[in-house]
Amino acid sequence: MAKITRRNFIKSTTQAVLVGGMMAQGRVFGANERVNVAVMGVNGRGQSHIGGFGFGVDKDNKATRYDDSNVVAMIDVDSKVLKDRIGKYKYYTGETPTAYNDVRDALADKNVDALSIATPNHWHSLASIWAIKAGKDVYVEKPLSHNIYEGRALADLYHSSDRIVQHGTQSRSDARWLRDIKLIHEGFLGDIHMAKGHTYKTGNRRSLGFSPDEGAPDNLDWNLWQGPAARQKYKKNYVHYNWHWFWDYGNGETGNQGVHQMDVAVWGMNKGMPTKVYSSGGRYHWDDEAETPNTQATTFTYADGSTMIFEIRNYGSYKEAGELTTGNTFWGEKGYYVQNKGFFSYVEDKKTRKHIPIAIPDDAVTPATNGHFRNFINACKTRNKADIFGNAEEGHISSAHCHLANAAYRVGDSLEIDSKKERFKNNKEANAILTRDYAKGFEV
Repeated sequence: MAKITRRNFIKSTTQAVLVGGMMAQGRVFGANERVNVAVMGVNGRGQSHIGGFGFGVDKDNKATRYDDSNVVAMIDVDSKVLKDRIGKYKYYTGETPTAYNDVRDALADKNVDALSIATPNHWHSLASIWAIKAGKDVYVEKPLSHNIYEGRALADLYHSSDRIVQHGTQSRSDARWLRDIKLIHEGFLGDIHMAKGHTYKTGNRRSLGFSPDEGAPDNLDWNLWQGPAARQKYKKNYVHYNWHWFWDYGNGETGNQGVHQMDVAVWGMNKGMPTKVYSSGGRYHWDDEAETPNTQATTFTYADGSTMIFEIRNYGSYKEAGELTTGNTFWGEKGYYVQNKGFFSYVEDKKTRKHIPIAIPDDAVTPATNGHFRNFINACKTRNKADIFGNAEEGHISSAHCHLANAAYRVGDSLEIDSKKERFKNNKEANAILTRDYAKGFEV
């Protein structure tokens, strides 16, 4: 097979999609071999990926290495950030990962087995698709996609390939969630008729003010940063975090922290795509240039009539009242479940007037799990898709819920959904939001 280079990468992968051409094959791992990972996007969340696949630091500030994975390359369009991260890796490990500005060059590197993606959302699906075509396994941060069209394209490619693709929603590797969701699916609460997920985060969510259009700094490749998105003039408010609050690059809080709780809600409900959605809210109190809401409430309805409610808020949270700032609840015919508190019946204790807890069955199994990063590496080595904790199809369905919520919010209407086609019924404006016009050379 011809070597994949940046020059022929787009052409070869496009041909593979159009005519079902053969995809590059990854290597088979021996029991004692490390999976060589390239981390794409190393500024924020990418640092956790470097730590998850490369090394940890103990209490004595000494690096502890993994015997099953290694970071052999780092990719970033900000040369200053890239230099800093590689220097830190060398300081702790004595090894120097190869530096890449363009992910296509990293995917042509035969030493790279897997791509770990921690870029802004608008790059997630495209980078994943390119990686699969290049014969690499993929760990992709949440949300799996920036819109439904590309999410479905990625999920379908995952199904037709032999590649491992794991979505970065860590609850899928949490032992308690694995146990409790299994109980819910087995009917421990009877039929589930409603779920609720909520994300009330403040922290670095605040008014952005206004930043002028200007030239990008010399250390930033602004064209590559934008990738598949429409070309815009550089603003300081886009880089490196606040892109979350602009529709061209992010998906608001619903697709930021919210997708974690959305994933749990969708996982527990186990209903697939909804048939109706309504969403309302706004960007209250703040006078700034951000586009996404800081308060949003969404209701989904499924084919069987069950309901899921999802809320986000960036202006005040339950933290001030000592309650969970993120969480999930499920209601069934026999009782309900509250995250971190357990199962409850609808029967009240006569003395306390509180609902009586339902004990976990003695034979309930808490599955073995080694955390999301290690679970991904294990799946890469076993080559068994059953070992994936949150695969591309599951990631697509959860992320699609976020996109449906945002589309309904943006058009300001209650929308009916064709769950099989994953599109709205009779609403061209809303359907246009479920895809995008891709920049030339970065098409999905």
